[in-house]
Amino acid sequence: MTRAMILAAGRGERMRPLTDHTPKPLLEAGGKPLIVWHIERLRAAGFRDLVINHAHLGHRLEEALGDGAAFGVRIAWSPEASALETAGGIRHALPLLGDQPFVVVNGDVFCDADFTSLRAAAEGLHADGPLAHLLLVDNPEHHPKGDFHLDAAGLLHAEGAPRLTFSGLGAYHPALFAALADDTPAKLAPLLRAAMNAGQVTGRHHAGRWIDVGTPRRLAELDRELEGTGNAPPTRPRVRPVT
Repeated sequence: MTRAMILAAGRGERMRPLTDHTPKPLLEAGGKPLIVWHIERLRAAGFRDLVINHAHLGHRLEEALGDGAAFGVRIAWSPEASALETAGGIRHALPLLGDQPFVVVNGDVFCDADFTSLRAAAEGLHADGPLAHLLLVDNPEHHPKGDFHLDAAGLLHAEGAPRLTFSGLGAYHPALFAALADDTPAKLAPLLRAAMNAGQVTGRHHAGRWIDVGTPRRLAELDRELEGTGNAPPTRPRVRPVT
């Protein structure tokens, strides 16, 4: 069964002072924590086994979400003594993710994508390529140059135009991280660019709702939007209070 990982180890410097005492994925929009939106959408797409990494205030995440039973999932926790960056955190969690392709979601974004298509993309990855499949979005105003070029055949390239922005949602084969040493910080972008140069990364353009919830202003805007559209839950989610 395909597993999913939610990245939740970031310090959230741009969110301070909100993140001085609360991990960024537990900040609320539309009446519930950002990470809970992901958990609910992953479960709706058929994911039952989730891995969540943490570093800064990680104990608060575990206290709030527990083993995942309240959400109909099973959560395995991947603690990091200090944040290992995206690729390093995924490499550290591989023993929990297993030897099959998996889906990864940044814990500090909001996206209305259907995770069913990402799960299908993960099932199509192989050790001899493709090694990754990324969900791309239109370039936001704070990142106008984008990240990668998506060609007509669905392949991603580190160079070329037009460019789109990586959403933070993707599917990966464990082989992409095989050369990394455990417990060593490592960024994801260099691994992806190397795989793109070998023609081993595919992608899809998501035209729906996506926001990088990286600042208090964006969090407040998302909160107002969700409350205004009726997408917010009528009652608070079943998250244990954090003290």
